[in-house]
Amino acid sequence: MAKIIYTHTDEAPMLATYSLLPIVSAYARTAGVEVETRDISLAGRIIAQFPDRLTDEQRLDDALAELGELATKPEANIIKLPNISASIPQLKAAVAELQAKGYDLPDYPENPQTDEEKDARAKYDKVKGSAVNPVLREGNSDRRAPASVKNYAKAHPHSMGAWSSDSRTNVATMGADDFRHNELSVVLDGDDTLAIVHVATDGTETVLKESIPVLAGEVVDGTVMRVAALRRFLTEQVARAKAEDVLFSVHLKATMMKVSDPIIFGHVVQAFFPTLFEQYGEQLAAAGISPNDGLGALLAATDKLPDGAAIRTAVEQGIAEGPDLAMVDSDKGITNLHVPSDVIVDASMPAMIRTSGHMWNADGAEQDTLAVIPDSSYASVYQTVIDDCRAHGAFDPSTMGSVPNVGLMAKAAEEYGSHDKTFEVPAAGRVEVRNAAGDVLISHDVEPGDIWRACQTKDEPIRDWVKLAVTRARATGVPAIFWLDADRAHDANLIAKVEAYLPEHDTEGLTLEVMTPAEATAYSLERIRKGEDTISVTGNVLRDYNTDLFPILELGTSAKMLSVVPLMNGGGLFETGAGGSAPKHVQQLVKENYLRWDSLGEFFALAASLEHLAGYDDNPRARILGETLDRATETFLNEDRSPGRRLGTIDNRGSHFYLGLYWAEELAKQTDDTDLAAAFGALATTLRDNEQKIVDELLAVQGRPADIGGYYEPDDALAEKVMRPSATLNEALATL
Repeated sequence: MAKIIYTHTDEAPMLATYSLLPIVSAYARTAGVEVETRDISLAGRIIAQFPDRLTDEQRLDDALAELGELATKPEANIIKLPNISASIPQLKAAVAELQAKGYDLPDYPENPQTDEEKDARAKYDKVKGSAVNPVLREGNSDRRAPASVKNYAKAHPHSMGAWSSDSRTNVATMGADDFRHNELSVVLDGDDTLAIVHVATDGTETVLKESIPVLAGEVVDGTVMRVAALRRFLTEQVARAKAEDVLFSVHLKATMMKVSDPIIFGHVVQAFFPTLFEQYGEQLAAAGISPNDGLGALLAATDKLPDGAAIRTAVEQGIAEGPDLAMVDSDKGITNLHVPSDVIVDASMPAMIRTSGHMWNADGAEQDTLAVIPDSSYASVYQTVIDDCRAHGAFDPSTMGSVPNVGLMAKAAEEYGSHDKTFEVPAAGRVEVRNAAGDVLISHDVEPGDIWRACQTKDEPIRDWVKLAVTRARATGVPAIFWLDADRAHDANLIAKVEAYLPEHDTEGLTLEVMTPAEATAYSLERIRKGEDTISVTGNVLRDYNTDLFPILELGTSAKMLSVVPLMNGGGLFETGAGGSAPKHVQQLVKENYLRWDSLGEFFALAASLEHLAGYDDNPRARILGETLDRATETFLNEDRSPGRRLGTIDNRGSHFYLGLYWAEELAKQTDDTDLAAAFGALATTLRDNEQKIVDELLAVQGRPADIGGYYEPDDALAEKVMRPSATLNEALATL
C-alpha cells in the first residue's frame, strides 16, 4: 500500500493533528493510501537519544534519522509540520517535563566536565536548534502562495497599519567586523577532508572540528564576528534609541542559529544593563546564570541569590534609565530581552513592518522602533522595505503582487550557525580551515569571545537550485532574481556557479538576473505595488526570511503558503508553514479549550502530497483526492471557515469539520470514479444533515480548562479526547 508519512511535531500543529489526521486517514484509505505518523517532536527527539536509560515502554526509535534516510529515496512522501527549533531554555523545559513523567534523563549540562556529562551534552546538542530541517531537506525549496489564498487575500484584505513619512523606525546593523564583512570563501577543486583548528598566540593548536568531508566543487565559507566591535555597536544603539526616543529591540534567530545568536543575545542583554553586570556580573556567572538565556531566566533565578532583591532593583533601574524597550507581552511585563527565542527576526520584522513600523511599549501602545540586527548580511532587506513604506505608504493586500521563493537548502546548504561548526573563541590567535594536506584555506585572527563559524554548500544542490529557478520562471513567465551580492565572498562564488549552470537550460525569453539583496528587494517592491509577481531565488537563510516577510505582508500570515521540496532523488517533502505563533495557541487551549491554530498549510501540503503520490504510484484515486481537496479548500476560504478570533466561534476543530464536509461534497460530485462518488455521497449527506449538531458539540467544550497531559509530550488519550469532542463527527468518519 502506498504511504504518506505525516510528522508528529510540537505545540499547536501537533494538537491539530489529533483532530485532522483521522479525517485525512479515513479519506486516504479509500484510495489505498496509508497515512503513517513519525514522532519528530522535541520530546520524541530527546527520548530517542537516551534508549539505554529508559524502559522498554518509554523508548522511541529515532524517527528523524529514519525519515532522513527515506528522504533520499524516490518513494519518499513526507508531510512535515512545524516543529520546535529548541533554544536552551525550551530544551531544559522539555527535559524537566519528561523527568517529571518518570523518564530517567540527565539534566542539560551547561559546563560538562565528566565523560558522562560530555556525552549527554553531545546528545542534547543534536536536538536543539534547527535539528530537523537539515536532515529532511534533501531538495531545494519551492514556496509560493496558492492561487486560492492569493485571491482570497485580495477579496478580503487583512489589516495593514498606516505608515507616516516622518516615521523614525529604522534598522541598525554593523558596518564592519561582522559575519558579512569578515567572510572568506573557497571552492574545493576535489574531494577532501577539512579540519578547523585554533592556533593560540603561543603556537598551541586545538582542533575545533576534525574530519569534515567535502566534495569537488563544494563551497566552504568561514567568518567571524568580533565581539569588541559588537559590544561597541550595541552600546551605541542603546544610546541611539534613547536619543531618538524610539523603542529598542533586537531581532535575531536564536533557534536556527542555535550557537551564535544566543551568544549575541547575551551581549545585547549586557549592553542594555551595563550597571547591572558591572555590579553583579561575577555573582551571576558564579551562580550559573547566563545573559545568553535572557532577562527572564536571570530574574527567575534571583530568588535564590543573596543579593537577589538588589539585582532586581538594578534591572528595574536599567529599564528606567535606558531607552524604551520593546515588549513581547506588555500586560505580563515580558520584554524583547526576556527570552532569546521570543523575538525571531524572520517573523518579528515583517510583523513590525505590517504594524506601521511599530512595536509595543511597556504601556501597551505602539511606538516607532530601532530594530537592531547586528549582522549586516540581510539587514538591508528590511531597511529597504521600511524606506519604501516611509516613501509610499503601506502595501495594499487587495492589489499587491507576490514574491514566491526558490530556496537553496538541499543537503544542509548554507546552514550557518545551526550546527557544530560555530565556536565562541577561547583565546587570542587564529582560526584556520585546513585541508588534508595541511594547507590553510581560510584564516582569521581572533580574540577571546569572538564568534567564528563555517558552513558548507555542496555543488549538486546549487546546480539543482539553478534548475528549479529556471523551471519556475518558465512555468510562470515571472522574472526570477538571484539575490546575491558580488561583494560578499560566498555570494561571489555562487554567482560564478549560476553563470556556469544557466547555459545548461533553455532560458530564451526568461528574465533571470542577479541583484544584491537590497537591489532585489527594491525591484520586487516596485513590481509588488504594480500588482506584479517576482520570484526570489535565494540562499537558505534568506529563504527563511523571505518566506515570512512577503507572505505576512501579502496574506497576513506565512502559514498559508504552499511549500514543496522536490527531493533530488525523486521523492517529495511537503511543508505546512511556520509555527511561530504555536506556543500562544497551546496556552489558550489549556486555559479555555479553544485552539486558534489555522491548519490551512496542512490542507495545501496534503493536496500536493496526494498529487505527487498519484504520479509516482499511478494511483488515479489519489489524484482525485488531491484535486477535490484543492477545490474544497477554495470553498473553505470563500466560506470563511478558518478558526475565529474568540470563544463561541469555530476553532481549529470546527475548521477541520468544514474541510471534511466540503471535501466529501467535492468527491461526491466528481465523475471520474462513480464508486468513490457514491461512498462520499453518503458521508457528505450525513455531515451536511448533522452540520449544526456537530458544530454545537464542538462549541460546547469551549470556555473551560483542557487537560492534555503535558506541553512537550501530551498524553495521547487526553489529547485525542480534547481534540475530537464531536461524537457525531467521529461516528460518521467511522462509517467510511
